[in-house]
Amino acid sequence: MSDVTILLSRMVSGDGSAAAELLPIVYDELRKLARSKLAREESGQTLQATALVHEAYLRVVGDHQDAEAWNGRGHFFAAAAESMRRILVENARRKQRIRHGGDFVRRGLDEVEIAAPEPREDLIALDAALAKLALVDRSAVTLVQLRYFAGLTLPEAAEILNISLRSADRLWAYSRAWLHQELQCQ
Repeated sequence: MSDVTILLSRMVSGDGSAAAELLPIVYDELRKLARSKLAREESGQTLQATALVHEAYLRVVGDHQDAEAWNGRGHFFAAAAESMRRILVENARRKQRIRHGGDFVRRGLDEVEIAAPEPREDLIALDAALAKLALVDRSAVTLVQLRYFAGLTLPEAAEILNISLRSADRLWAYSRAWLHQELQCQ
């Protein structure tokens, strides 16, 4: 009789310390089982193997308190696997609900252009400020025109200007600060 079977028998007979002794013995095997279950899931799964193990263990140990519940080690791991499957199904169903995102697909911030409302500056004042900025830094004006009027992204504008993305980022920050200061003074 294995240690797991003995602990299961003790646990079913009412020994409260048996459940605490059981977890360290079966934890590594449960984790392997959880990792294999999660590996078959779609990408974007937010449930971690550790959380899956803990939830499944609590369900299995909490659900089987009667004496006929366990037929040994294999029965315990089969019940744990079934519990993990049910948890994953519940999680998938929850994510499909409209209030949890429904059919929406998760995308990274780098993948999507965020549409910000265009500020309603006075175009005549902006043109005058750009004319003043052209006297100081012509490339800054070109970058502002590409970003603001042509609607290009920073990487696209950097490519057109033939400068690095980091340089374009610094030039964009400088241009915005300069124009903000100039427009505030008017």
